[in-house]
Amino acid sequence: MTKRFNLIDLDCANCAAKMETAIKKIAGVEDASVSFMTQKMTIQADPERFEEIMDQVVKVCRKVEPDCQIVR
Repeated sequence: MTKRFNLIDLDCANCAAKMETAIKKIAGVEDASVSFMTQKMTIQADPERFEEIMDQVVKVCRKVEPDCQIVR
C-alpha cells in the first residue's frame, strides 16, 4: 500500500533526507520518500500493519524534526 502525506514545518532538505533514511529502516516499510521542496512524504508499506508503521514513522520524524507535523 502506498500513501502520500502533506508535511507542515519541514525546515530543511537535510532533515528531509534524515527522515527518509530513518523511515526506510522501519520494519514493514518497502519504500519511502520525503521531499522538502513539495513538503510531501510518500510511504509504501505492508497494508496489514500500515497504521502501526505510521505510528513509528511519526516518532522517527519527531526525533529528526520536532516541529514537523504529518497531516494524516
